[in-house]
Amino acid sequence: MDLSVVVPIYNEEQSIPELVSEVRDALKDTGLLYELICVDDGSSDKSLQVLTALSKDDPHLRICELRRNFGQTAAMQAGFDAAMGRVVVSLDADLQNDPHDIPAMLAKLDEGFDMVAGWRAGRKDTFLNRRLPSIIANWIIGRTTNVRLHDYGCTLKATRRELMAQIDLYGEMHRFIPAIASLAGAKICEMPVNHRERRYGTSKYGIGRTLRVILDLITVLFLQRYLSRPMQVFGLWGLVLSFFGFLVCAYLAFVRIAYMEPLADRPLLTMGVLMLLAGIQLVSLGLVADLLTRTYHEAQHRRPYFVRHWIAKGEATLVEDQPTRP
Repeated sequence: MDLSVVVPIYNEEQSIPELVSEVRDALKDTGLLYELICVDDGSSDKSLQVLTALSKDDPHLRICELRRNFGQTAAMQAGFDAAMGRVVVSLDADLQNDPHDIPAMLAKLDEGFDMVAGWRAGRKDTFLNRRLPSIIANWIIGRTTNVRLHDYGCTLKATRRELMAQIDLYGEMHRFIPAIASLAGAKICEMPVNHRERRYGTSKYGIGRTLRVILDLITVLFLQRYLSRPMQVFGLWGLVLSFFGFLVCAYLAFVRIAYMEPLADRPLLTMGVLMLLAGIQLVSLGLVADLLTRTYHEAQHRRPYFVRHWIAKGEATLVEDQPTRP
């Protein structure tokens, strides 16, 4: 299988027939063996029925029906897990992404990249509640993760399957796929793609998701920098607090012994003791986090590195074909 196109679907019954038709038209002249995986994320309309009817006449269409609405991230992960193509392309179902951009993204991928992310340079959304929050979020995510992209929110991406197999998504982290891929040393590029106005239904996103993006960003930042060494973040702050707490308590002890001043009514004493206790707790939390990190890696046979190829006798072998040694 050359290509897997993964589409998460939630209440998109009107756009599904055009979506399937456009994907077919975009790929019919490429000569690629492809599959279209549509993941129905617990739709309450007739999306599943429409997909089922279309699958009778389209051998490329595969449908994954989830038991309930788990969210876009879970739906995309379900599609990625089922994908069999050498390249995995993710696509929105609302027709705002243009499937005809896929061949150009595959050509860009062949230049030596592991992931090609779409950039909606001419985005056709309202400015105040869609584009402005996106601009702010993209700036914050890019500066924080050091993966500088114009458009983290664009679902249209092309990724090599061996890289996608090493990415686990949960929560609402689908927007952070490039940042998570960078943990594996992925070569990522961005290319402008066509963006169209929404023709059917209403958007499921709004400005209210900004807070959740910030919370997920904190998680991604921790995974990116401290997943294999959590003691360095918890222990560092623990030592800093303990040091200043010790200085405060030492100063108060000197004042008490040298000048016989009462300390019971001094707020500084409470602050010093709290800083000492908080420092000890953070160091202890760092130890526990280190143990959990070891369990995480060893129980799942994970390693703190990612291998792109094994090379033997001058020939490179993909990791998925040879997961241990050449």
